[in-house]
Amino acid sequence: MNQDNTEKLQKVLANLGHGSRRELEAIIQAGRVSVDGKVAKLGDRINVDMQPKIRIDGHVIPLRNKEKEICRVLAYYKPEGEICTRNDPEGRATVFERLPKLKNSRWINIGRLDINTSGLLLFTTDGDLANRLMHPRHQIEREYSVRVFGEVTDQQLYQLRKGVQLEDGPAAFKSLKVQGGEGINQWFNVVLTEGRNREVRRIWEAIGVQVSRLIRIRYGNILLPKRLPRGGWVELDLASVNYLRALVGLSEEQKTKITVDKKRRPKSITRADVRRSQKRRSSM
Repeated sequence: MNQDNTEKLQKVLANLGHGSRRELEAIIQAGRVSVDGKVAKLGDRINVDMQPKIRIDGHVIPLRNKEKEICRVLAYYKPEGEICTRNDPEGRATVFERLPKLKNSRWINIGRLDINTSGLLLFTTDGDLANRLMHPRHQIEREYSVRVFGEVTDQQLYQLRKGVQLEDGPAAFKSLKVQGGEGINQWFNVVLTEGRNREVRRIWEAIGVQVSRLIRIRYGNILLPKRLPRGGWVELDLASVNYLRALVGLSEEQKTKITVDKKRRPKSITRADVRRSQKRRSSM
């Protein structure tokens, strides 16, 4: 096999939309992937042009020409109470339950929001795009609206702007703006350029302040759509998709799945759809 024509197995599967590279590495390590009848190992490389037979959990994975696949991105308004995994042993709601169904592909979440955080969560069908957008070297801004309990002193604000020490290293907001509020509830907008676990909450906790509500309102220059209901999604247009691809050095996409007709809005879940979904879940 010509090494120049090979790619890592997890990269091939990610490009086909079967998860992020990190997720797929764990699947390969668990022995759930085979190539031409042999259990795959982490580090295996394959030549797609040779049409190897790849299976995940016994199911054959169709090999498609990735250059012909259209890169799609969804903006989803994650509600509190949903988790960012495909399946939950405890039966909790996941962010994937309300997304549109796909054939021969699946949605990959670009980063995560914890169960108590709401707001903008992006999904894509392009595993390479997802992997690059999540990599810390690209320093992509994430903006959050934060409500905290109690008064915040000037000294505490100084500490936040200077930075704090967390158990996994130093951390600081790139920017912090006071948004106001009444009584014991104050609102702030903060910006980070990395996505460590519960980082916004932990930074505030480091100065003795408890976060009571956290909403992500921006990823790069993609804003949480104002009219999008919680639990709703909308597909991004070609310009927005190519903005994200340019951020991480990927070539422009030439096609889109959404209509170009300005009189027709991209399909999204309505408030009525969300209520029906919530009613179905409450009756389970």
